[in-house]
Amino acid sequence: MASYQPIIIVTGANSGMGLATTIALAKQGCRVIMACRSPERGERALQEAIKQSGSQDIELMRCDLASLDSIRQFAATFLAKYTQLDALINNAGVFALKRQVTEDGFEMQLGVNHLGHFLLTELLLDSLIRARQGRIVVVSSGAHKVGSIYWEDPFFTKSYSFWKGYAQSKLANILFTQELARRLKGTRVTVNCVHPGAVGTRLGVDRNTGFGKSVLALLSLFFLTPEEGMQTALYLATSEDVRGISGEYFYKKRIAPVSAKAKDAELARKLWIWSEQQVSS
Repeated sequence: MASYQPIIIVTGANSGMGLATTIALAKQGCRVIMACRSPERGERALQEAIKQSGSQDIELMRCDLASLDSIRQFAATFLAKYTQLDALINNAGVFALKRQVTEDGFEMQLGVNHLGHFLLTELLLDSLIRARQGRIVVVSSGAHKVGSIYWEDPFFTKSYSFWKGYAQSKLANILFTQELARRLKGTRVTVNCVHPGAVGTRLGVDRNTGFGKSVLALLSLFFLTPEEGMQTALYLATSEDVRGISGEYFYKKRIAPVSAKAKDAELARKLWIWSEQQVSS
């Protein structure tokens, strides 16, 4: 009888923590699906992951989290090939210094960091329920502690602040995690979020102009490496120690405190309903 091989999706797998996570999972014998926006960068990352892990069980699939159509196409492609999903690592993220919008008109940070992953998770939920013990890992940030949900203008159409936008999206990650955990009670699926620490990735660097590179080079002297930063996400996706734990926020492989807003169950429900309305349009 063949041994069981977990199937795991990692979003934003072409660089930084996503690539490091892909390599670590492949080394553990998992089949890893790299969900990447750019086919070119994704292909280069795929070859690097195969080389570093020594595994051929890594697959590239295009998924642009700034496009609801692309997310739906990705989910349809995955579900046509696989019956179950053992873990979904919602790792991809953007930090937009200048206001940008997604294909569907969402402010980029809330659109990618929260709404894109919200829809992706929703579409893949049945496949996670079919797994032996499905796990969802949401990469958030300590920035959530200064975050609010700006209901009057969540997409910052009147006045843009990259820091407020980023913190809002990271608070949304935790509220989503807690509400989804409540909805998954009675199933074998768990969902937890993680603060990876200050990690030296390309987050905040404009892909088109390179704006932000010099700042990143300076700050990276003080950052964790992607390999260090991804350890808790890897732990939540694979460790037996957290098999029954759901709805928590982890830092350095331990449950950590969150802000009062992040614990607000009514706020989490309200955000869920609003998010469903946004991605169903």
